[in-house]
Amino acid sequence: MDEFKQPGQTQRHLILGGDGFIGRHVALLLARKGFSVTIATRLPPNFTFPDVEASRISRKSFELASADWDELVKDVDVVHHYAWSSIPASANANPAGDLLLNVSATIGLLDALRRKGQGRIVFTSSGGTVYGKVNRTPIDEDVVLRPITAYGAGKVSAEIYLSLFRSMHGIDCRIARISNPYGAGQNVERGLGVITTFLHRSLTGEDIVIWGDGSVTRDFIHIADLAACLANLAIAPRSNQFIFNVGTGLGVSLNEALTEIEKVLGRQLTVKRSPSRLIDVPVNVLTIDRICRALGWEPQVSLSAGIDNTIKDLKAGCSFSSLI
Repeated sequence: MDEFKQPGQTQRHLILGGDGFIGRHVALLLARKGFSVTIATRLPPNFTFPDVEASRISRKSFELASADWDELVKDVDVVHHYAWSSIPASANANPAGDLLLNVSATIGLLDALRRKGQGRIVFTSSGGTVYGKVNRTPIDEDVVLRPITAYGAGKVSAEIYLSLFRSMHGIDCRIARISNPYGAGQNVERGLGVITTFLHRSLTGEDIVIWGDGSVTRDFIHIADLAACLANLAIAPRSNQFIFNVGTGLGVSLNEALTEIEKVLGRQLTVKRSPSRLIDVPVNVLTIDRICRALGWEPQVSLSAGIDNTIKDLKAGCSFSSLI
């Protein structure tokens, strides 16, 4: 995927959580386009970046709870804030700890950019949790935020501080409310990514678990499309709009996703049905008109093509999507 713009004045990118699912793909795209990229990670990555000069991507060690933000941001033009310590289940189990660590770290980063006097930050929020239960879909960016999980509340809190520092101190904050990404490199052991988890279980012979009757509907975006969009967003000129939904704009139920997977695999899968969960919003589909207009971007990977690609990548043990 190479539809995003060529490098301009901004050349140096710091990716917090650069070893994560989203971070590694954005880092690879930016490096391939000639940008200097530093990934900040807690531990050394357990993978290597393919087809990239070693000099293009460097690494710094950091911890959210004790990061030296001034040191981390001093030599970079764009900070990609993809590091978040929790998932919805863990945040609900410890909402105070989730808020203290993740939102405090975000404020610390913003303060460092304020002291620096300049800077751009791209923050990955959660289009799947910040909106909560809504009366109609697809959901646009101006809908009142009513999260029903601690994870969503934490993301909303971070968004509020990003907006505050943008208005008070002129920091170029950009917020991407991401739908439901999937693809090779996603950590299914943490329960992340419905599509990727379904595919992983289908290949390992494990039961696929669906909570409720399978009518829960989501907006699934392939990592190749998401990474291209975030890379585009990071290098686009500053504008008055800075909050964007990122997805496909199409809703797919869990049952429909399962049917599509079975079509691609050519066999029926074993499914275990469990009672529905209160934390699951019935329908979450995002409008993407704003980001498409702003960047001249649109998703390219259909669900069937994305599933087919992810199956091949999982079988090959890939850490990156081969569509990047």
